[in-house]
Amino acid sequence: MAGVRDAPAHLLFGSAGPLLDAPARTDPVPSPDGSLLAWISDVGGRPRAYAAPLPADGSPVVEPDRPLPVRPSRSPGADLPPDVTSIAWSPDGRWLACEIAPAGGERTRVVVIAPDGSDQQEIAPSAAAVKLGAWSPTGRAVGVTIHPAGGRGDGYACLVDVRDGSSTVLAVGPAAVVCGVGGDGRRAVVRIGRRGDRRLELIDLRSGRRIELLAGATVAAARFGVTGRTLYLHTDAGREHPALLAVTLGEGDEVSPTRVVAARDGQDLDLVALDPGGVRAALVWNAGGCSELELTDLRSARRVAMPSSPEIVTGASFTRDGAALLVAGHGHAAAPHVLRLALPAFSTRPENDRPPRDESRAAEARPEIARLTPLLPSVVPGGEGLVRPVAEGFTGEDGLALSGWLLRPPGADGPHPALIWLHGGPEAEERPGFAPLLQALAARGVAVLAPNVRGSGGRGRTFSHADDLDRRAFSITDVRAAVSHLTGTGLADPARVAVAGRSYGGYLTLAALTRFPELFAAGVDVCGMSDLPAFYDDTEPWIGAAATTKYGDPHDDAALLAALSPLRDAARITAPLLVVHGGHDTNVPLGQARAIVDALRGRDAPVELLLLDDEGHEVHDRHTRARVVRDVTGFVVDALRRGRADPLRRG
Repeated sequence: MAGVRDAPAHLLFGSAGPLLDAPARTDPVPSPDGSLLAWISDVGGRPRAYAAPLPADGSPVVEPDRPLPVRPSRSPGADLPPDVTSIAWSPDGRWLACEIAPAGGERTRVVVIAPDGSDQQEIAPSAAAVKLGAWSPTGRAVGVTIHPAGGRGDGYACLVDVRDGSSTVLAVGPAAVVCGVGGDGRRAVVRIGRRGDRRLELIDLRSGRRIELLAGATVAAARFGVTGRTLYLHTDAGREHPALLAVTLGEGDEVSPTRVVAARDGQDLDLVALDPGGVRAALVWNAGGCSELELTDLRSARRVAMPSSPEIVTGASFTRDGAALLVAGHGHAAAPHVLRLALPAFSTRPENDRPPRDESRAAEARPEIARLTPLLPSVVPGGEGLVRPVAEGFTGEDGLALSGWLLRPPGADGPHPALIWLHGGPEAEERPGFAPLLQALAARGVAVLAPNVRGSGGRGRTFSHADDLDRRAFSITDVRAAVSHLTGTGLADPARVAVAGRSYGGYLTLAALTRFPELFAAGVDVCGMSDLPAFYDDTEPWIGAAATTKYGDPHDDAALLAALSPLRDAARITAPLLVVHGGHDTNVPLGQARAIVDALRGRDAPVELLLLDDEGHEVHDRHTRARVVRDVTGFVVDALRRGRADPLRRG
């Protein structure tokens, strides 16, 4: 693969070349007084936190030459790259809390740092991992989830006083997290529960009384309104799709019945941002895989549709004055970037004069929208020549309607060499956004279908639970259905089809290669699971504890986990396989990669291991990501050029 790795990107990948090493900017968060903006950028290579003045006139922010010097100093892993993955201002503006994933791993830390970098302190440095939650309204305490060293999987959702390090435990359980603390400091909301089975609890911080707000959700988040008397719930509990709900909190234990603030038939609500005045909310809807941004008046329920750029919105924050929205997102021709969107003003309308919901998007409620102004623009020249993904529907072998995104190479109609790309999760979703690998493959003449097999997000609760436990076998046959669709429609050459995926998609890749070896000319497993029982033995305990609802319990479902493990049938893999894995991955530990590689090498099967020494489950260094794209593309193109061999000749 040296030739592909060393050749100039523009010669190998055409218009996709600049995508390989494009910097990303995400998580725009204005300071409480509106004077500063903080964000995360990998412009220097790895993701770091930056802060700079936020001009009041809407002019672009000037990115500093250096990031904030955030680094844990007292915890294990302090010598690893301090990759920043999440940030949040304290309400008093004194601190910026940063969640750090050393080398992209799972043993996260939380550091609070002064905005000028002059002071910082680490929260709970002796813990195995610490995850960032919500701040208290005074800024004196930060919500975190602490996973103690030697723990069995439960997280401790705590409020930690940043002055002396003392902590108050609010809840203990799988994936516990502090969602919010009311403006009066009297109540907090925590989320607890395994994947697909979350619940929200309201806690009186004075008496300790607890009220369950909802249960059985795949999406469960909460935000207090400005006064603390209204609680907004972003959830799919009792619904097919996530929506924005609200409850009113009384003086005592009184909680009003839940009311719907905003919902759409057949569409998920992805994101919610509340403005500092508590009057409006920015809502991001998943409309068939693309994002639709909407501004909602919380008093009158009037809604205004916002411009559709970027294609995929990943974050939104109001400026302090409420005059603009800072939007993070990406697209098929744009790396993750930040935009500043000027907002229209709503006219005041009494509550009893609220328009019907079916009129809330009427033309009279849509004033002229100011144009988007780049705030931290992504530099991706050549986007004109990139392939725009198109929605592609097909049918599972049991008749279930499935879909995905197709990238067809420029030029001839086909049949092409082709690749099935499988996303992680499995609750994640393939969307038509920033995907350098898929664009690079299309530029080299490979058609790519990225399906959303059952279990994926974005299609409602029923679909996301359709692969749980013993139904996982159906998601594996969905891969075969995707291949059948490509070959049956003439898009793909049946002798030149590859399969690849990351994390759960890597597992699904190995499962497809073992169950349907006759279909594939190559496979690429990026940090996937090969042995489910060993995964539970070796993964971080808090990851394993939360996963039992999806994959099965390692004790009660031991036979199922063994039967679903690709390692058990590794001898059936006949196609060349490239395994890519991070050396610091403790989510899907490196042993999962070594096990499948050793099994194939033991019978002289064609297999390669690409070990990423300075990465974890996520590949955070953008230069390393570019190298992985080059190497994977080279491997796939070379294998598909040769085509599928007769499995009988492989022995």
